[in-house]
Amino acid sequence: MSVVSGVGEQAGILCLRFRRVGGGLPDGAGYTGLLALLGSFTPLVEAAPPDGALADVRGALRYFGRDVAGLASVIRVRALALHGVDCAIGAAENPMLARMAVRQAAPGTTFVVPAGGAAAFLAGRPAAALDGVGVATARTLCGYGLDSVGRIAAAPLGTLQRITGVRTGRELWERAHGIDRTTVVPNAAARSLAAERTFPRDELDRERQRRALMSLTEELGARMRGEGQVCRSLAVSVRYADRTGYATLTRSRTLREPTAHSAELTALAYRIHDSFALQRARVRGIALRAEGLGEAGRAAHQLTFDPVDERARRIEAVADRLRARFGPRAVMPGRLAA
Repeated sequence: MSVVSGVGEQAGILCLRFRRVGGGLPDGAGYTGLLALLGSFTPLVEAAPPDGALADVRGALRYFGRDVAGLASVIRVRALALHGVDCAIGAAENPMLARMAVRQAAPGTTFVVPAGGAAAFLAGRPAAALDGVGVATARTLCGYGLDSVGRIAAAPLGTLQRITGVRTGRELWERAHGIDRTTVVPNAAARSLAAERTFPRDELDRERQRRALMSLTEELGARMRGEGQVCRSLAVSVRYADRTGYATLTRSRTLREPTAHSAELTALAYRIHDSFALQRARVRGIALRAEGLGEAGRAAHQLTFDPVDERARRIEAVADRLRARFGPRAVMPGRLAA
């Protein structure tokens, strides 16, 4: 199924979001395979882990003799047949608009913003729907009555610069007018592991969100230790309800040293989660990706001479052996068992 917004020339930047049939993120090998699938249509593919990618298919449209909705349909069918993955696809004339368009697309559909249709597409969207507008900036803009992209676009550039600063004001003005100077930058997917928790309904309880996050760090930590790996950084993605339907925020931070120690992963994941400042947000899902994987035996480990830390690591090793023998729920933190 395809949903086409507006009329006019079709643009050729795709933003894709991947979901396994039945729910959940593709695993590392599956994600790499999906990027390779896109690479069979165009060399201009930019990985956007944990669950997406950008692709510039303008050349492919001419080569395959299809419009953008038709080509997106071919990609979706192949992803489903070869990888068991449903794709939601947003198509537009630049990456920013394509990222916004994909939020309107359910799995198995394409939402197209045609060239020249940016103003109509953007006008009624909330300020927070724009790339780079976080909770704090949106709150500031709303305080001045600039609660929609249309109102931001109608505001004088100087007014936006006085409210948010010279550089930010210029970026806001351009984005509100559908202007995006970025391009699709081909890259390779970093070696990573990912896991996700989806709540049965929008979750307001911060404690339940943090328990879900701890379960993710426990899962990824155990997987890395079992494979003799450590990670250099973590990326947390929070999917929450807003006026456009659902939006996703992703942030990553680097660990002080490569590790697979669950306690350190949890501490960093909590700090990232706190930085979103989503105290009253209705959260539907949380995803965690461990990035920059490497062999544990090659990673430098700073000696702490902390008996508490060393004891925790020994207990963790025993717990891993018990889980390997009796199943993943044989041993778990008390906070998760409650």
